[in-house]
Amino acid sequence: MSDGFLIVNKVGGLTSHDVVAKARKKLQTKKIGHAGTLDPMATGVLVLGVGIGTRLLNFIVGGRKSYEGTIRLGACTTTDDKEGEVLNTFDTSSISDEAITAELNKFVGNIMQKPTSVSAIKIDGKSAHERVRAGEEVDIPARPVEIFHLNIKSINRVDNFIDVEIDVACSAGTYIRSIARDLGQALNNGGHL
Repeated sequence: MSDGFLIVNKVGGLTSHDVVAKARKKLQTKKIGHAGTLDPMATGVLVLGVGIGTRLLNFIVGGRKSYEGTIRLGACTTTDDKEGEVLNTFDTSSISDEAITAELNKFVGNIMQKPTSVSAIKIDGKSAHERVRAGEEVDIPARPVEIFHLNIKSINRVDNFIDVEIDVACSAGTYIRSIARDLGQALNNGGHL
């Protein structure tokens, strides 16, 4: 393949850049890019553009995206996901299913969302996650995103935590980890993906 798109089912543990590097090696070309960064723990579809296909990635990047994930209430982490260090734990016993549903409903529509500090967003040419891992304080301003739908698939109480399985359709630039963090904050609790 010299030009076109390559659809990859990304496994957990690889960065989007890792997938691009493997594709470059396998296809013996340097002209490969991806249509949006997936976190290392994320699994699923990653679209790669190869050769001339890289010029068309901008038309894919801005489109509607869908995700499934589990928000864990009762703990916040350094990365807003399960791979980060736990900063604090909370008592979830007073949080009702109705309160969770009501707060999640507030995320649907056009909202201002503060990206997670360990994102791939570039700050002065260096990604935010690199800056955070180097010990810098990173504060990324909120930006507009759109949540088309945010459905709760299940709410389960596990030990002292509440796991909320969700299905989200959103605009490009939306961070599901930020939804998890913000839900925890809205419930005066901790939350991470």
